[in-house]
Amino acid sequence: MDIKPIRTKRDYAAALKMIEQLMTAKRNTPEGDRLDVLVTLIEAYEAKHFPLDLPDPVAAIKLVMEQRNLTVKDLVPYIGQPNRVYEVLNRKRPLTMAMAWKLHKGLGIPAGSLIKQAA
Repeated sequence: MDIKPIRTKRDYAAALKMIEQLMTAKRNTPEGDRLDVLVTLIEAYEAKHFPLDLPDPVAAIKLVMEQRNLTVKDLVPYIGQPNRVYEVLNRKRPLTMAMAWKLHKGLGIPAGSLIKQAA
């Protein structure tokens, strides 16, 4: 296997091109193994050079609400009474750690977003 580290934009582009050629490779074959290694290298390069910033707590909650068609009433078990939910969504009240934990466990919102300082 002739694979080298991805250090430059040129290396990155070449690796992407190789992946494109290997997309139909079957698992547990030399081509499939090469694809797995290239994907791992590209993920590492992208994480370092193109990091994604997590949304702030309110944006994360609103995104999940939109994706799952949730209402304020649906958030009551995680945040508290509807007036408290509105205060959080309108940035009038910060999330407590208990709220963040419940939102993370109950709705799968990344904990990193829930504890991030609001914008």
